[in-house]
Amino acid sequence: MTDNLVIALSKGRILKETLPLLAEAGVEPVEDLSSSRKLIFDTTVNTIKFIIIRATDVPAYVQYGGADLGVTGKDVLMEHGAEGIYEPLDLCIAKCKLMTAALKGEKKPTGRIRVATKFVNLAKEFYAKQGIQADIIKLYGAMELAPVLNLADEIVDIVDTGNTLRANGLEPREAIHDISTRLVVNRSSMKIKHAQIQPIIERLAEAVAKRQRK
Repeated sequence: MTDNLVIALSKGRILKETLPLLAEAGVEPVEDLSSSRKLIFDTTVNTIKFIIIRATDVPAYVQYGGADLGVTGKDVLMEHGAEGIYEPLDLCIAKCKLMTAALKGEKKPTGRIRVATKFVNLAKEFYAKQGIQADIIKLYGAMELAPVLNLADEIVDIVDTGNTLRANGLEPREAIHDISTRLVVNRSSMKIKHAQIQPIIERLAEAVAKRQRK
């Protein structure tokens, strides 16, 4: 794998929106990713491989050299840190917001509050800036249940349409960060494999700019 260029792609919505951009940049998988259980895939460029992993794992794979490039959300990069990683390009896809949310119509409690989230670091930072004492409860999913079952007063989560919140009796409150998907590059790879990586960055940038003009 060391002679190849490895690109770590995030599963789910980000993958679906990333593949067309990569295709415009001249790199496509040679098989249907959705129908395979494999994790490493050949592409139409012999020297480039895709690996399909969780978005939360992309920074680690890129930082420690398991992948040369990666695609993940800005929320993941901010929460987990991005030492040893370049972030050369906003792909402007899978846009959403990191927000607080609570039961609809419920008044914000005074004093110390309980907050459920998987974005522990970002939540701590946000509430500290607000001067609010918050006990952070780490959850990995079904965040909307926490206020309903009185586990937490508020949640901090990614909000796209807000439909899931409303379906569970919650409403979005304060926006913390605008989120989109970013291309990241391992620092060592950028030096050693610059001749391979730079053209990909440039072609992706052209593809993003083309879409923005539409």
